[in-house]
Amino acid sequence: MPSSTPVRQDNRRQQLLDAAARLFSANGYHATSMRDISAAVGMLPGSVYYHFASKDELLLTVYEEGVRRIAESVDLAVAREKQPHRRLEAACVAHLEMLLDQSDYAQVVLRVLPDDALPVKPRLIALRDQYESRFKQLVAALTLTPAVDPHYFRLLLLGALNWSQTWYRPGRDSPRTVARQLLRALHPSLRSRGQ
Repeated sequence: MPSSTPVRQDNRRQQLLDAAARLFSANGYHATSMRDISAAVGMLPGSVYYHFASKDELLLTVYEEGVRRIAESVDLAVAREKQPHRRLEAACVAHLEMLLDQSDYAQVVLRVLPDDALPVKPRLIALRDQYESRFKQLVAALTLTPAVDPHYFRLLLLGALNWSQTWYRPGRDSPRTVARQLLRALHPSLRSRGQ
């Protein structure tokens, strides 16, 4: 026999995450208080702690969701390609599209540094490293000249991709064009490999 106790539908947690992502993205992590977040969803400040033990834990959850969304997009794009350089290009395009669409969650991943939330710093670093391991594998599959260190190639590529939101202007080039141009600048041999 079904229980007569009503099941509480709790969509407040998602509302809190969305509000936190929006406010962390717009104002920065330190400039956003739990009071700001609770006000954004019409809750009493103390009620937020029912869902999250601290602002750091709330940030961690927002960051996890941001990484999940970006990783899902990159994984889907890479799965469609077979050749190593095309797989890397697909990952770069998907990564750029997620960053350049100005998603609040992606902006938090990009803008909030692990040092901004010391209690969860190791977990933020682990999430970042887990995501970046995709690019480590993609770069390792390339045939690079002996003079090119795959570690620095990857760091330079991710740095360029992440910095693009500072200089990118919609309408001039697509994320695909930007990704191709960055790859060509970093590794000219990709130019002649069936593109």
